[in-house]
Amino acid sequence: MTLHLGCPIWANRAWIGNVFASTTKQSGLLAAYAQVFDAVEGNSTFYALPSEASVERWAEDTPETFRFCFKLPRAVTHDTLLEGARDELARFFARVAPLGPRRGPFMVQLSNQFGPDRLRVLDAFLAELPSEHRFVVEVRHLAFFGAAERELDALLAARGVGRCHFDTTALFAAKKRDATTMHTQSRKPRVPARDSVIADQPFLRFVGQNDVRATSGWLDRWADTVAGWIRAGHAPYVFMHAPDDLYAPRLARTFHYLLRRRLPDLAEHPAWPGEVEAEAGQQPLFE
Repeated sequence: MTLHLGCPIWANRAWIGNVFASTTKQSGLLAAYAQVFDAVEGNSTFYALPSEASVERWAEDTPETFRFCFKLPRAVTHDTLLEGARDELARFFARVAPLGPRRGPFMVQLSNQFGPDRLRVLDAFLAELPSEHRFVVEVRHLAFFGAAERELDALLAARGVGRCHFDTTALFAAKKRDATTMHTQSRKPRVPARDSVIADQPFLRFVGQNDVRATSGWLDRWADTVAGWIRAGHAPYVFMHAPDDLYAPRLARTFHYLLRRRLPDLAEHPAWPGEVEAEAGQQPLFE
């Protein structure tokens, strides 16, 4: 019974004193994160390749059971729309190779400009990807949630590639119009939620609200779905986002709690070192 659960980032100093111990240094944030979560999105690779030294440190700071789910570079998925970027792609895979088994499914995030007319391009691109890796595709063109959805899903299944589901329904249902919520709404796609499993790779990116209680209904429904995935023998990847990343770990922990109510044999979520300190008499840094 396996679940890979995490957040979109690991280096958030605002988590020190609650998720992380109060003594955690900047250089120790990833190791501290890996004590609580076993997976993380690698969104930074969308914008730039990490240095060789950084990748080596990431490997040193995490156990082999930890999973980095990196996005392919923007130069590949957006600037060239999957065409003519072989060299960039080769550099990317070479750079993250030292992570070995820590490399989870790679995310092929397509822009809302990548529509059904480019499915042949997507098929050719997927056919040339390294067979030793796993991949999931995230689409944002609305036709892939309608007339072209069946064709897309069939293509992915034939290539053994999963579909990354990006659910923003809770975000856009938010009644509180704080600055972080409005900013996030302006940047995230507003697409219908999906929960299909393609190529045995369930992969969910969920964007909730800063108010965890206000998000509980959506979390509850996803707990039903993910529990079904696990009962079917899948090992899902689930990443919890919030407009303010301060609250992403709380969404993740709440989701894990709801999931364990359905799956009592699922391992408990690790205690948060900062909260353990608080219980011992130290004041937490945020409530």
